Amino acid sequence: MDIQITSPVFKDGGTIPKKYTCDDLDVSPPIEWSNVPEGTISIAIVCDDPDAPMKTWVHWVIFNIPGDVTHLSENVSPEKELENGARQGMNDFHKVGYGGPCPPSGMHRYFFKIYALDTTLDLPAGISKSHLMIALEGHVLSEAHLMGTYTR
Repeated sequence: MDIQITSPVFKDGGTIPKKYTCDDLDVSPPIEWSNVPEGTISIAIVCDDPDAPMKTWVHWVIFNIPGDVTHLSENVSPEKELENGARQGMNDFHKVGYGGPCPPSGMHRYFFKIYALDTTLDLPAGISKSHLMIALEGHVLSEAHLMGTYTR
């Protein structure tokens, strides 16, 4: 069975609560995962909005989460490197860490994509999603996504 990703604050296809958006506290939601494949060394998560005007908007890049970790608590600190060794990349708000849904208008979809990896990535904190995606190639044991929506 493939890795599964969920959140206790919204269901797949459901509305992301305002607390986790630019219209309120703008903190990261709690994220949980299960069915991590054997041999997983690290986890990477990307959150993006394919409905943004002009391009897919990146809201979060976090990688090198230890393979034995099964969740991220609400309000992950926007530090480049976390206590457990995880590193965060640059979002399209030009900040390290999470930047919540903030659509200019209408309903947008936000995909939290998880990747179980067979290695720890030798990448610096502050990297872009595109650099992460190149580094992931050949190392993904399993992947899944959780989609939430938000409307302004």
